[in-house]
Amino acid sequence: MNFGYDETTKELAGRLSAFMDECVYPAESAFEEQAAESGWSAPPLLEDLKQEARRRGLWNLFLPGDHGGAGLTNLQYAPLAEIMGRSPAIAPAATNCAAPDTGNMEVLAQFGTDWQRKEYLEPLLRGEIRSAFAMTEPDVASSDATNIATSIARDGDEYVINGRKWFITGAMNPNCKIFIVMGLTDPDAPSHRRQSQILVPRDTPGLTVKRGMTVFGYNDGDHGGHAELLFEDVRVPADHLIGEQGGGFAIAQARLGPGRIHHCMRLIGMAERAVEMMCRRALGRSTFGKPIAQQGVVQDWIAESRVKIEQLRLLVLKTAWLMDTVGNQGAHTEIQAIKIATPIAVEWILDKAIQVHGAGGVSQDFPLAGLWAGARSLRFADGPDEVHKRSLAYRELKKYMSR
Repeated sequence: MNFGYDETTKELAGRLSAFMDECVYPAESAFEEQAAESGWSAPPLLEDLKQEARRRGLWNLFLPGDHGGAGLTNLQYAPLAEIMGRSPAIAPAATNCAAPDTGNMEVLAQFGTDWQRKEYLEPLLRGEIRSAFAMTEPDVASSDATNIATSIARDGDEYVINGRKWFITGAMNPNCKIFIVMGLTDPDAPSHRRQSQILVPRDTPGLTVKRGMTVFGYNDGDHGGHAELLFEDVRVPADHLIGEQGGGFAIAQARLGPGRIHHCMRLIGMAERAVEMMCRRALGRSTFGKPIAQQGVVQDWIAESRVKIEQLRLLVLKTAWLMDTVGNQGAHTEIQAIKIATPIAVEWILDKAIQVHGAGGVSQDFPLAGLWAGARSLRFADGPDEVHKRSLAYRELKKYMSR
C-alpha cells in the first residue's frame, strides 16, 4: 500500500492550499458576520468564493466518473478533503464539495435516469441549487434503516409519501430544491428490500418544512440547518423513483461509503487546525511564571494529538485505497473503523485545544467550540458509534464461529 500522493494530488493540494490561504481564511470573520444576518441562506460572499474556486479549477473535486466531476479516486480526493476540513463551513461549499450534495450527486450519477440527471444532477454540479437527503426519523431508531417508517406507496402512475423526518441537513435553505427521500415501499419484502429512494421537489404539495433543529445550540444556518419535515399525501410521478423499487438500502450503502471518507478526512483537517491553534496559544500565554507550553500536561495533550492524527490519517488513507482497489464491500471493516475512531479522537483533540484557550475556547472568538459541536454530532451522523461497533464486532466474531 503506497500512500504517497501522486502528482495530480500534489498539484491540486497546492492549488487548494493557496485558495485557503488567499481566499478562505481571510473570509472567515466576514462569513460569520453575514451568516448571522442571512437566516437560512448562504452568506452572500460564498458566491464570490465559488466563482473563484471554479476559476482556479477547484470544483466538484469529490466526484469520480463521467458526470462532470474531477474524476479523482478516493485516495486522491482524501488529502483534499483534509485541507477543506480546516475551514469546514466555507471550503467544501466554496468548491461544491459539501454534504449532503456530494452524496446526492453520487447517487444521481450512479443510479439516476437520464432525465433525473439532467433535471437535478446538472444544476447541482453547476452549484445552482442545493439538495437534502431525508432518511432520519424522530419516531423510530432510524440508524437501523430497516426501521424506516415513512411510507412510499404506489398509486397508479404516482407514488404517495407519508411520514415525518428530522435533522435533514440543508433543508431550511430556500435554495434546497430537491429532496432524496428514503421510505418503505414493501413492508412484506425481505428486510433489506423494503425501502426505496425517491426524488421529491421542494414545492410538492403536502411537503412541509416545519422547523430547523439546533445542534448543541448551533442552527448551522449558513448551510441550511437541519430541518424537521412532514410528508402528508405527497404525490410524485413514478419516474421520480431512483433505481429500482426495493433498492433503497443498497443505494444508501453505496452513498455512505465515500461520504464517510469525506467526513473523516475533513475531521482530520479540523484536528490539524486545532493542534496549530493549541500550539500557538500555549506558546503565547503564561501561567504561574512560565509559558503554558512548558506545562507537562499541555505537552502531553500536544503529543497525544499528533499521534492520534497520524494514526487516523493512515487508517483513512488505507480505507480510501481499499475502496479504490476492492470496492466498498471489500473495505467494509475499514469504513466502519474510521467512522468509529475518527470523530471521537478529533473530539478529544478539540476538547484539549479548547482547554488550552481557557474561556475563549468556548466563545465565538475562536472556531473551536463550533468545530467541537460538529465533531461530536458526527458520532451520530451516518450511523452512531454503537451501531458500527456492533456490526464490526459481529464481523470479527464470524471469523471464529465455524471453528
